[in-house]
Amino acid sequence: MHHPHDFDMRRHGGRGRRGPFPPGFGFERDFGRGFGPRRGRGHRRGRGDVQAAVLALLAERPMHGYEIIQEINERSRGFWRPSPGSVYPTLQMLTDRGLLSLEGGSGSKRQYSLTDEGRAQAEQQETPPWEQVADEVGEQEVELHTALHQLVSAVGQVSQAASETQKARAIETLNETRRAIYAILGSTE
Repeated sequence: MHHPHDFDMRRHGGRGRRGPFPPGFGFERDFGRGFGPRRGRGHRRGRGDVQAAVLALLAERPMHGYEIIQEINERSRGFWRPSPGSVYPTLQMLTDRGLLSLEGGSGSKRQYSLTDEGRAQAEQQETPPWEQVADEVGEQEVELHTALHQLVSAVGQVSQAASETQKARAIETLNETRRAIYAILGSTE
């Protein structure tokens, strides 16, 4: 009998988009934009300036919205991935203000480029906002982020290629690791 939280690979048609996790698992939401508390207790890292990032990227070449999101994520080393809900309204606002022009067909094929006024505003920026976000991240946070992604990659490989016995051992190891990490949080030093 399956536990309600078990992921049934058959029901979801195999692997999820980001690995062996079910759709809606939340890995990307919780970890894909970088490590650090997202809600609740602890320090919350500020988000970058989406408007400044859009202008800086479009100063290089025309792009569509999804490309802009991907570029910001890559250039910030994975520590800032703005949501479509912040990028697309920003693109519309900059277009309405005359800083961007829209080229191409409809939907995702439309590319944005800077107008002369937009280019002048982009040239006023000194440091790209993704560099500011990446610079705020401590070295241990970078190492923690890297270790998590390597672990997720290993779990994905186990999910695809391991025998049932190996999968059971991997589950046991992951559960032990989770408990050990919580024990670290509970320690005084």
